[in-house]
Amino acid sequence: MATSKEFVDFVIGQITNAGDITARSMFGEYGIFSDKKIFGLICDNKLFVKPTEAGRKYIGNVVEAPPYEGAKNSFLIEEKLEDSEWLSELVRITLKELPEPRKRKKK
Repeated sequence: MATSKEFVDFVIGQITNAGDITARSMFGEYGIFSDKKIFGLICDNKLFVKPTEAGRKYIGNVVEAPPYEGAKNSFLIEEKLEDSEWLSELVRITLKELPEPRKRKKK
């Protein structure tokens, strides 16, 4: 099942005060970015957030699953998806722990 644009728009709309949140089509699904830093994926109308220690502590009872076959496990966010404040805080916490994107060399 492919992800609907409506679901992507809903997820982006739920995340506030965490930078410029955008989605980019990737691998037939979507990468979710804050100011060019990828922090999650949306696959099959499900939100997956990159795992971090701070995120694990914040979530508490973590559900992990691979976003697609062969991928590493990520945090699967389902139950709290409609809680904008909670989701936004998780994204802010996650972004602090993720490394800055690598600068691409100009050709």
